[in-house]
Amino acid sequence: MALVNGFSSLSATHSTFQSRKPSGFNLQQPSCSMSYTPSSSSSPSPFTEKHSMERYQRDRWLYKDPSVNASCSLPIDSNSSFIRETDIALQLPELKKLLQVLREKRENEGCEGGNRRPGNVFLIGTGPGDPELLTLKAMKVIQSADLLLYDRLVSNDLLNMVRPEARLLYVGKTAGYHSRTQEEIHELLLSFAEVGATVVRLKGGDPLVFGRGGEEMDFLQQQGIQVKVIPGITAASGIAAELGIPLTHRGVANSVRFLTGHSRKGGTDPLFVAEHAADPDSTLVVYMGLSTLPSLALKLMHHGLPHDTPAAAIERGTTPQQRVVFAELKDLIDEVTSANLVSPTLIIIGKVVALSPFWPHCSKEEAVLVESQ
Repeated sequence: MALVNGFSSLSATHSTFQSRKPSGFNLQQPSCSMSYTPSSSSSPSPFTEKHSMERYQRDRWLYKDPSVNASCSLPIDSNSSFIRETDIALQLPELKKLLQVLREKRENEGCEGGNRRPGNVFLIGTGPGDPELLTLKAMKVIQSADLLLYDRLVSNDLLNMVRPEARLLYVGKTAGYHSRTQEEIHELLLSFAEVGATVVRLKGGDPLVFGRGGEEMDFLQQQGIQVKVIPGITAASGIAAELGIPLTHRGVANSVRFLTGHSRKGGTDPLFVAEHAADPDSTLVVYMGLSTLPSLALKLMHHGLPHDTPAAAIERGTTPQQRVVFAELKDLIDEVTSANLVSPTLIIIGKVVALSPFWPHCSKEEAVLVESQ
């Protein structure tokens, strides 16, 4: 099996912000910006963080060795490569067992004479964070899956809906730590599909919008595996709707552009696209853009986007932990830094942001900090 071949070497070595205006207002220093901040900075993440206890509890079927159960989270070592390889090596025995169990299950279901067909792989978008935004079709498939490979930005509440008989496997990526490389994810999907399993690949947002779903689909189809895509509400649409921001609006914005803030080779410079994105009659939505925001904002203004263009940065959008910063483009970097926003944060830049009922409409004389009560 591809999985065994691929991994054998490793075994050897803010308070809730809902669709209503918050009621509390506190005057702050004059600044044309506004932020929604949580009542507690210790709010738990709605997503799967890389070494969280929730992740290891959810995937505990992979750690059947008694010596592993004693410490279900791996030691946090500065060497992320060591942690990753150790984690994979610990999981490998149970992954091999599951492959064998699923193979025998399909054979016992009457697939005789060598006519057994490969299983299906479903690429499913789970939306921006609110589990209620999941489609009915996606839920139906999730509840029929044998194995679900899930990313970091699939909400914990949604994962709790998976049927007990199914197996969950975390394959998420975050800055500085990839639990699986993209090539390893490809091999996992292929290995389990080859034995006839129903495999679900869960991704935040939409699988074909900055989700690398196209790469997975292309790889599997080349191997003769049928892939079905179930779309999800991409973060731009879901979060904008939550804030009452129309991404397009007659007379204000006649187009919308989605941009990834990540460069393919890493680094803090997003890019050459800023010149073409600096259109005052368009809306720009930046995914994964925290690290490259300083460079991007400066380039947009350099290429002619007005300094007072309305903008918003939304952390953990559509979840109870959502935090939002509104500011003019020239102030956005300082306000995001001051609010200490963390990933995942979506950035929306354009005149349509001022159409939100939460836009502060502030003057130089006053500004407001709004907190949910």
